[in-house]
Amino acid sequence: MNETLRLQGRELTPVDIEFIRRLISDHPDWHRRRLSIELCQAWNWRNAKGNIKDMASRSLLVKLDERGFIQLPARRRAPPNRMKQRRISAVAHDTTPIKQGLKELLPLKIVDVAREPEHRDLYTCLLDQHHYLGFKGAVGENMQYLLFDRHGRPLVCLLFGSSAWSCKERDRYIGWEPEVRKRNIQLTTNNTRFLVMPWVRVPHLASHVLSRVARRIGADWHERYGHGIFLLETFVEDGRFVGTCYRAANWQAVGRTQGRSRNDRHHQLHVPTKTIYVYPLVKDFRRLLLA
Repeated sequence: MNETLRLQGRELTPVDIEFIRRLISDHPDWHRRRLSIELCQAWNWRNAKGNIKDMASRSLLVKLDERGFIQLPARRRAPPNRMKQRRISAVAHDTTPIKQGLKELLPLKIVDVAREPEHRDLYTCLLDQHHYLGFKGAVGENMQYLLFDRHGRPLVCLLFGSSAWSCKERDRYIGWEPEVRKRNIQLTTNNTRFLVMPWVRVPHLASHVLSRVARRIGADWHERYGHGIFLLETFVEDGRFVGTCYRAANWQAVGRTQGRSRNDRHHQLHVPTKTIYVYPLVKDFRRLLLA
């Protein structure tokens, strides 16, 4: 290996790969979890709260093993793969059409699913059954919101997760050069799912929800992960949606994608183009994202 490899948000040089190989060869009795923990300690690989990034380290080691860069010790037991093994539980929910005005549904209740896990099965079921992309779970730093009306009926699901690693038009809007983006990408988040239940027809509900969530997500993120976020982004598929609710909530369209997948290393894959919308959470977001 003579080139830099990027995995799990880290850039690995040949020296890094050789260090991992020596760590494995010098400690043949260590299991995979011990290796991942020791690697975190050696690299001081921690999140903003100071906790070691054990799961990210384990994923990095497995990916290196799968690509032939290292040889991990055999697994001592089959690991539970929650993404593959998770079965989406069917949760009964009322699908009676809702066509009232927004004021008749207020006040809305915004549930942070991580704080109120009793709602997790319903949240997962709703996204999996009713969002066109489906849903099997989320990894990495993320926020999951479920909104109910005053009568306790579910109306909207939102998921925010990792921002796109590279996005030409967004990066230009912020003023990001690659090195600065690499350092500060975790200070932004992508609205990867936004579902208004298909039986809900309430004018202005979607933009109202986006505005409500934007007012609280920064504090929620800081409380959970120990660092703030200063910009929201989303990608609206052209031809399927027109982005009306984002524009109504004062999100700004900054350009379009080029119709390539994040896995399109050889520029051969073609996917629908998407309009890129962003929403700054603070006035001095550029200063913070360029620091």
